[in-house]
Amino acid sequence: MEMEAKRLKIYIHSSDKFRHRPLYEVIVFAAKRYGLSRVLVFRGVMGYEEGQEVMSEKFWEISGKMPLLIEIIDETSRIDAFTAKILPWLGKVSPGSLITEESTLVRYIEMQHP
Repeated sequence: MEMEAKRLKIYIHSSDKFRHRPLYEVIVFAAKRYGLSRVLVFRGVMGYEEGQEVMSEKFWEISGKMPLLIEIIDETSRIDAFTAKILPWLGKVSPGSLITEESTLVRYIEMQHP
C-alpha cells in the first residue's frame, strides 16, 4: 500500500523544556494524542548550527545540551494541523529551533508469510 504524506522534522536541543518537561517528550506525547502515525526522536552525535562551533558527542556529554531531531510522518492535513499547534510552544521554549516539511511517499511493507 502507498500513500502521499508529509514529513515534519523538528530540530531542538535535549535541554529544551516546556512546563518543566523535556520538549521532545511533550511533542511526542502530543503527537500520540493527535493520532499521528509515525514519530521518532534521533540524537545527534556531531554537528553545528549557523554561527556556532562544530560540536561532537564528547562535548555534549559535558554540557548536557545535545541536538535532537524529531521526525513525524502522516497525511499532509494532519501534519499541518499539528504544526500549527506546536509552533507557539517552540517560539516560547526554543528560539533556535528549526522545522522543515517535505512531501513524501509512504510504502507500507506487509509481512510475508512462509
